[in-house]
Amino acid sequence: MTNIASYIDHTLLKAEATQEQIVELCKEAAEYKFASVCVNPAWVATAAAELQGSTVKVCTVIGFPLGASTSETKAFETKDAISKGAGEIDMVINIGALKSGNNDIVKQDIQAVVAAAKGKAIVKVIIETALLTDEEKEVASRLTKEAGADFVKTSTGFSTGGATVEDVKLMRKTVGAELGVKASGGVRSLEDVQAMIDAGATRIGASSGVKIMQGLTSNSDY
Repeated sequence: MTNIASYIDHTLLKAEATQEQIVELCKEAAEYKFASVCVNPAWVATAAAELQGSTVKVCTVIGFPLGASTSETKAFETKDAISKGAGEIDMVINIGALKSGNNDIVKQDIQAVVAAAKGKAIVKVIIETALLTDEEKEVASRLTKEAGADFVKTSTGFSTGGATVEDVKLMRKTVGAELGVKASGGVRSLEDVQAMIDAGATRIGASSGVKIMQGLTSNSDY
């Protein structure tokens, strides 16, 4: 039997999320023993305090959701988040650079975050699959691996689409067994989670973690 909870990053990234909601997210994560909570950088310290003594990690997002901030800014954000208690970093690639064919820029951008997190936090790289061709998804996944990141991740949950089984399979095939693959965006049910795991996902980003664990289906987008 798959321990579904250990795959889930329990996520709340909405701009209007309140402190009360973040605290509740952490309590739920501790109760269900999710892999992490995923919150915006401003809430990292709050989440770290709430989860002190728990096995649940604090994950945050960098260059989110557009990926269009500079590499220097992403590196600073990463160091700042780690200093406040983040143990996992989900960064968004420079999507425009990828689509322009500027692969060196994309790789260097990822490397800046990997270097900032080295030895202190794992790095997951969001490639925003909904905006990419299959060829671009392969290139982005390969660059993620070459840059030394730990995971490649499908989506922010804030673009035109989320994770698909086909994308997870493609990403897993591209990176091989060495990297994690995180499926996020639109994963709303236990069946969705199992389908993503069967396709090769080793982590799931979902705002519906509790409903998933209860066998219910949510209408949340993330």
